[in-house]
Amino acid sequence: MSRLLADPATRQMAIGSALLLVAFLAAWQWVPGLFGIPPFIIPSASTVWDRFLEMMARDRLLFHTGITAMQVGVGFLLGVLLGILCGFALGMSPAAEFVLSPYILALQIAPKVAFAPLFIIWFGYTVYPKILVCVLIVFFPVMINVLGAVRALDPDIVRLAKSFTANRLQVFLKIEFPAAMPPLFAGLRIAATLAVIGVLVGELVGGNIGLGYLLAFGEGAGDTAGVFVTIIMLTLIGIALYGIVVAVEKRVLHYLPARARLNT
Repeated sequence: MSRLLADPATRQMAIGSALLLVAFLAAWQWVPGLFGIPPFIIPSASTVWDRFLEMMARDRLLFHTGITAMQVGVGFLLGVLLGILCGFALGMSPAAEFVLSPYILALQIAPKVAFAPLFIIWFGYTVYPKILVCVLIVFFPVMINVLGAVRALDPDIVRLAKSFTANRLQVFLKIEFPAAMPPLFAGLRIAATLAVIGVLVGELVGGNIGLGYLLAFGEGAGDTAGVFVTIIMLTLIGIALYGIVVAVEKRVLHYLPARARLNT
């Protein structure tokens, strides 16, 4: 981080980003009042901050945030694993892709919100419905990116490896899996931004804990500031997950130029 900030161009971009945040907070604090917008429509930034402190003290905000973050993490990991397995399986077997692709596409097209009540009927008001909705949302972008990477692999490279007596496992570990890494992390970035939505949908439909529960409770009570606090906490969970994906990507794909990683 210090090396990045030592670069003048990076330092200027960081300062510009910080100034933009300050300008946004200033506008949020004073612009609604200047236009006569009542606080129950758009509360000021200071009002939201005061409500945040109240929720920390009285509404167990950290507890609910931790529950939602746990569900997001578990659902994200399961969805990623399932997407990787299906992506490689379909990419290496054209017959399996031909048979299963229509059903996977239908599952993706079906609205995920519609699955949440079904999962609640099956599993009750537990963490499982929220995690399952998250898995469904995360699965497709990971699977389709891995599948595309395996499809795009030059078959001559595979034939060359086999000509040097490489077996199927060696071809997978040395050629197919590494070739899929950049597209895989592109899918992980997309999935990281969607994982929070999956858990939130489950919590809104049937939850008694978590940020989705606080969001529904705040909406029912007309607590606009509390709704803003909850949205901010959900956003921070998504940003943290996205940051973890980017950090892992930099460690795994360290051999690629930075520009190439950004373009994936």
